[in-house]
Amino acid sequence: MVNLDAEKLVAARRAVEFVEDGQVVGLGTGSTAAHAIREIGRRVREGLQIVAIPTSLATEALARSLGIPLTNFDEHQKIDIAIDGADEIDSNLVAIKGGGGAFLREKIVAQAATRMICIIDSSKLVPQIGAAKLPIEVLPFAAGFVQAAVAAMGAQVSLRRKADGSLFATDQGNAVLDARFGLLSNPEALARKLTSIPGLLAHGLFLSEIDELITGRGDQAECLRRSA
Repeated sequence: MVNLDAEKLVAARRAVEFVEDGQVVGLGTGSTAAHAIREIGRRVREGLQIVAIPTSLATEALARSLGIPLTNFDEHQKIDIAIDGADEIDSNLVAIKGGGGAFLREKIVAQAATRMICIIDSSKLVPQIGAAKLPIEVLPFAAGFVQAAVAAMGAQVSLRRKADGSLFATDQGNAVLDARFGLLSNPEALARKLTSIPGLLAHGLFLSEIDELITGRGDQAECLRRSA
């Protein structure tokens, strides 16, 4: 049986090897990114000199607990390297991200990064994205309107709730819709349609932000870079 968590660690360790002294580092959110954050924390304790921008309050808390120096976009507008996971990604490095709800901040960090590395276990690499739910961050005032608009595009849409039944809220205090479109033959066209809906603040389609993919497969790390 494949140990997916071990594969996540393999990918994380390979990605963290690219972090160098003096860099501004973007820290992702989620179980795979947490492996990378812990590895960065280990290297910081060994003398690595970096500052980091976290993509969520949970990531910020983890980084602080590990002694990783933090900064923000007021101090640094560019990021040298960012490391984050994905819910699904294909061989063209088109991904769905945001199962943890941090995809708006993750997208900002990814676009600010000179080098954006996605780390995954082998189950997340798929021939075609779309089996995973697509998260959509919405202004609470417009949640019903946006939900109807997305449903009219052919998706099954639900308002995300926590385990206790209460509404899920992002770190920005916004609601999240989870949309299922099925396999996506044209994610670029879908992204354009979603972006045109007023009240929709962000979606989890990452079309061009990811520069490099590191997949843990067994005890090996497989690297794939975006074509020029």
